[in-house]
Amino acid sequence: MPATDPTGSGPRPLRVAVIGGGPGGLYAAALLKRLDPARDITVWERNAPDDTFGFGVVLSDETLGGIEHADPVIYRALQDEFVRWDDIDIVHRGRTLTSGGHGFAALGRRTLLGILHERCESLGVRIRFRTPAPPAAELAATHDLVIAADGVNSLTRDAHADAFAPRITTHRCRYIWLAADFALDAFRFEIAETEHGAMQLHGYPFSPDASTVIVEMREEVWRAAGFDACDEQESSERCAKIFADALDGRPLRSNNSAWIAFRTVVNDRWSHGRTVLLGDAAHTAHFSIGSGTKLAVEDALALAACIDEQPTLDEALAAYETERRPVVESTQRAAAASLRWFEELGTYLGQPPRQFAFNLLTRSRRVTHDNLRLRDPAFTDDVQKDFGCPPATPPMFTPFRLRGLELRNRVVVSPMDMYSATDGLPADFHLVHLGARALGGAALVMTEMVCVSAEGRITPGCTGLYTEEHATAWRRITDFVHDRSPGTAIGVQLGHSGRKGSTKLMWEGIDEPLPTGNWPLVAASPLSYRPGVNQIPRELDRAGLADIREQFADAARRAVRSGFDLLELHCAHGYLLSGFLSPLTNRRTDAYGGSPENRLRFPLEVFDTVRDIWPGDRPMTVRISATDWAEGGTTAEDAVAMARAFVAHGADAIDVSTGQVVAEERPEYGRSYQTPYADRIRNTLGVPVISVGAISSWDDVNSLLLAGRADLCALARPHLYDPHWTLHAAAEQDYTGPGAPWPLPYGAGSRKPPTGRTDAPKPRLTLR
Repeated sequence: MPATDPTGSGPRPLRVAVIGGGPGGLYAAALLKRLDPARDITVWERNAPDDTFGFGVVLSDETLGGIEHADPVIYRALQDEFVRWDDIDIVHRGRTLTSGGHGFAALGRRTLLGILHERCESLGVRIRFRTPAPPAAELAATHDLVIAADGVNSLTRDAHADAFAPRITTHRCRYIWLAADFALDAFRFEIAETEHGAMQLHGYPFSPDASTVIVEMREEVWRAAGFDACDEQESSERCAKIFADALDGRPLRSNNSAWIAFRTVVNDRWSHGRTVLLGDAAHTAHFSIGSGTKLAVEDALALAACIDEQPTLDEALAAYETERRPVVESTQRAAAASLRWFEELGTYLGQPPRQFAFNLLTRSRRVTHDNLRLRDPAFTDDVQKDFGCPPATPPMFTPFRLRGLELRNRVVVSPMDMYSATDGLPADFHLVHLGARALGGAALVMTEMVCVSAEGRITPGCTGLYTEEHATAWRRITDFVHDRSPGTAIGVQLGHSGRKGSTKLMWEGIDEPLPTGNWPLVAASPLSYRPGVNQIPRELDRAGLADIREQFADAARRAVRSGFDLLELHCAHGYLLSGFLSPLTNRRTDAYGGSPENRLRFPLEVFDTVRDIWPGDRPMTVRISATDWAEGGTTAEDAVAMARAFVAHGADAIDVSTGQVVAEERPEYGRSYQTPYADRIRNTLGVPVISVGAISSWDDVNSLLLAGRADLCALARPHLYDPHWTLHAAAEQDYTGPGAPWPLPYGAGSRKPPTGRTDAPKPRLTLR
């Protein structure tokens, strides 16, 4: 039986079983033993002491700092073995671009394991090599704590899947771990454009005479190249030949190396009774951000600390997961962005060399423009020159042209529903709201979705352009913007709510139907937004479709008279036109349903109608939902096809949003989480895109633009927090040029006010 009652209020666990002798499991064992020498700790490792897979391990300074604080003995041993370097080399079409100042530390995985073996043995931890661990349930019957550090293929996780609720995603590339018997002088990324497709090498030194070399490519490229029929030796030889320049003609060696597809592991829970998951058993993050061993070691640190700090095991395991989960989820988001970047590598190969290099370096969104400028200002300055930035001008303040409209910077105030109109009429609130944002420095200020009919409103508070009174009221606002903020453009977003209409104001209950006064809804198909909650819309017949087209046409004519500079057609977020585009909301069997081409038919008819009315020198954009975040819905490939169709019909830019199409969506929230969809459209089709979605800082904007992932960046919440967000971004970057002029009445506020006294006398003498 266990030595203690781990679910009660007794002492901390004394008998500990560790399944898996990788770095995470060994480090957890060493720390727990060091914290309490009375603990009885056993590590089960099915392999021999010298067996290891992979070659080099990269650790960050942050992780090393934690190790130094927790166990100086291990830290000193690691310090003696590290290979350190600062540069990243990116080879693009025969040209090598180097960025410095990054700071890496690496050592051999076998060396790391040897250090941990020695430390465990010196502390009295038993390691049972060549011994598969008993099942976790069996160990839990005789131990206070079972640490399952048994890797990505964790048997423990599989055996208790009902408790841990794992979700495992297999990705689209194949990769193989190899080694070269010489030290690269930088972290090297090299691209080989073969007859079968793009292949990439990730390489870095891990000892004075050895380097890790990972070769990766899309599954279809891997098969076309015949690697699926190659054994380990042949794979090594062929990879060495493909990347002969990087290797200077030297061979590659393997170590039980196999081509595998990366799998992202996520678990809803990390503990079950006395058993807890650690490292790859709990979570994985793509190797391209060097995170696997780092996360496992940091897990071990946190687990040991929580067990030491909390009075019971239940509380310790809850604290461990509470502490680590946000860190892991953030890392997994960064790793997912990096992974997808390499999956879509082929779309970036046509970029100019420096932009390609900057794009690669910032792919995970953890390295940004400002961060990279601190590391290597000369490299970043060169990228900015290639981008076309005037001297002393950040990327976000470079102008951009759409048809006859020149925008003085790349910032857009995103459309935001205000729910503050009466009978569709914009009034003083809208003048102040939009006028304040126009004075705040953004190049383009967008209205909320302006509805083309009373029945096309989302709520009774939504604005419209379905009467002449509406057009006159909007003219008052556009005149203010043009007169009081010269150089600022104002755009109108036209839309129809479809099946998501006749609901309460957002703060009264988002997407909740009105208690009284509901109006009938129409949609592509008679499907309610939430069955049993929202009303079932009427499916539009041919006459109904013609009426809707005419409503958009009338609204477009009024938009011209209202003085708007740009018109955007809202085909996103589950509203009427979006409802035609998604297979989840369009179940029609006529010419407007079924195939992607048929689902596009009505939105394109509306677009053509509006484009014919909208003046030829004024740009027109389209907002789409590039994914429904739901199984069976719109995919990233569908989004590219949609964008291609709208551009072919005359769209000047695609405003790329996601989701809000079906209530059962599961978005992957995170910083800039929607930008990869805009990136893909832009770099696949070569068309201008507006990127949206949790872009919160001017550093994000600069990074996205300079990497070629977006042409304009639309921000919503930051402009609610700070109407002068763009002007303040200029001030914080010491920019005073034409891309962000302060309105004359506000000129005295162009410097940040001091926040406290800074002129106090400084001490001159120290008395002892």
